Amino acid sequence: MSPRTDLPTWESDPAQYWTGFDDAVHAAGLDGPVLALDRTALRHNIADLRARASGVPIRVASKSLRVRSVIETILGLDGFAGALAYDVDEARWLATASDVTDVLLGYPSTRRGAISRLLADDVALERVTLLVDSVDQLDIVDAVCSPTRRPVVRVAIDLDASTRLAGGRVHLGVRRSPVHDPSDALALARHITGRAGFRLVGVMSYEAQIAGLPDRVDGKPLRNTVIRLMQQRSMGELRARRSAAVAAIRSVTDLEFVNGGGTGSLEATSRDGSVTDIAAGSGFFGGHLFDGYGHFRPAPAMAFGLDVVRRPAPGMVTCAGGGWIASGPPGTDRLPKPVWPAGLRYVGTEAAGEVQTPVRGDAADGLSVGDRVWFRHTKSGEVCERATTVVVIDRDQSGARVVDVVPTYRGEGKCFL
Repeated sequence: MSPRTDLPTWESDPAQYWTGFDDAVHAAGLDGPVLALDRTALRHNIADLRARASGVPIRVASKSLRVRSVIETILGLDGFAGALAYDVDEARWLATASDVTDVLLGYPSTRRGAISRLLADDVALERVTLLVDSVDQLDIVDAVCSPTRRPVVRVAIDLDASTRLAGGRVHLGVRRSPVHDPSDALALARHITGRAGFRLVGVMSYEAQIAGLPDRVDGKPLRNTVIRLMQQRSMGELRARRSAAVAAIRSVTDLEFVNGGGTGSLEATSRDGSVTDIAAGSGFFGGHLFDGYGHFRPAPAMAFGLDVVRRPAPGMVTCAGGGWIASGPPGTDRLPKPVWPAGLRYVGTEAAGEVQTPVRGDAADGLSVGDRVWFRHTKSGEVCERATTVVVIDRDQSGARVVDVVPTYRGEGKCFL
């Protein structure tokens, strides 16, 4: 059988792809640790996400990118509309510094100083929507500044998208909003619409048990089958309940948007007629978490390179830095993954270190002090919190080269959470 010629470079010729990262960064004379973004792979992921959403606009989840220039670039493309922010100060910054006119805060906030700064910013107030799931969160806004002394604040209701079984004793999904049933949503909507100083404009519901769980993990066929069955059942239940909740809210007020989904659930969420936009974030950079999904495979667009600083034993090298570990339940799947040279693995007693990371394997004997080992992150946001810049790489027939160096949030002096 002849080899396929239609595969992208990262699949057809991994050696060429990863040495391109190394060659480009070396030619630019950049020190490690270095965080690099392949522009060709990013374009692939953008197109793939857009196709999977089937025409439903995608809201860019900023916490998984944390690079303002990349967020701005994506939002300038067809098929993408609005940002999903993770902090009030970040939402205000995006709405003003980046001129993003639609910023939904993805989480409730009780940060009074940040709320006060938002309330004092007329431009941001027109563009930012706070997320609430309780009257208590409205009370905090009023405590910062009474409705008689401030403009009206845009808010959205966080509708719980988890599935509850056995009378609520089994909970499938993350622990987010207490607003679960249509009756809960209607009661909160009535309170908001009857209260001075707030305008209810949207709904958000994140189906983490569908978007955030891999369903094709190597070596775990039984688990994968169980996950797929659970996700099918959960999505069917959610479609009916979310549609009923949105209809109940619309009975008391008009809504500008209903947000749902995530990178892992674009296809399923796009078939929910009550949803008007879908969130996606980690799929742009393509962390290795998504290698375990059966229905899509993002390109490994981002990677970071660590310098080899010593050779403690045969078959082993030590890299500077490396503990860029993802959030979530502690486990090996949260660790960065060594990808080049191929065949390297962690030392079990140390894994990814805060200041140094030893790796072992046959390829280690071919590395010298000063060479570089490349790693893929698990999700996305964790790497940009550990770097001030991202090196942008482009490729043509002559090879890979650095075409830009852009700041992360950290590089712009921002640390939100």
